[in-house]
Amino acid sequence: MEKAQQKLALITKYFSDFTDVQLQQFSALEELYNDWNSKINVISRKDMESLYEKHVLHSLAIAAAFEFKAGSTIVDLGTGGGFPGIPLAIFYPEVKFHLIDSIGKKIKVVDAVAEGLGLKNVSTRHSRIEEVKDKKFDFVVSRAVAPLKDLWKWSKPLLKKPAPNADTQQPGLICLKGGDLHTEIAESGCRPRVMEVYDIFQEEYFKEKFLLYVPA
Repeated sequence: MEKAQQKLALITKYFSDFTDVQLQQFSALEELYNDWNSKINVISRKDMESLYEKHVLHSLAIAAAFEFKAGSTIVDLGTGGGFPGIPLAIFYPEVKFHLIDSIGKKIKVVDAVAEGLGLKNVSTRHSRIEEVKDKKFDFVVSRAVAPLKDLWKWSKPLLKKPAPNADTQQPGLICLKGGDLHTEIAESGCRPRVMEVYDIFQEEYFKEKFLLYVPA
């Protein structure tokens, strides 16, 4: 428990208003992922030691930069082992998260983790994102899945129409990326708002990591 508390300190260093339930859920992530990762490798072995920094806190950069209203709907495109969707679902219990991946074994892990945490606001789908035609969402979130050009092409049909004259955050794509993005952004035809994750979390790991927002 003490070890889990030390790792949680990396999160509570930047966020201070979690409920006891949320803290328990964040604490439980390590054991759940260790257990499932030993059966189905969804997170690299070397990354498991840095789960809370490289996966959980990284995912929560979205929560630090954007406010999702209660009742809003978010789709996690290419969720992999559940990032950024699972940490965001813990952070926003009143928001609905739909986690999609084309690899069935990854969705199996996500289902088990969501159940183990008691998350009632997570649904999943084993599917390619292009095949999702029956739902619309307030936001698409994604982490290092594909070039921005492709992410935007897949996201556009899934986003709700922007509300005229709304003072809230408009629907759009929010993605976590790293490295030199100049060429990728130029080729995408998008004009995203770009934020440096290091400006949000002053940890060495987040240098040259970025948060991109493309409004619908």
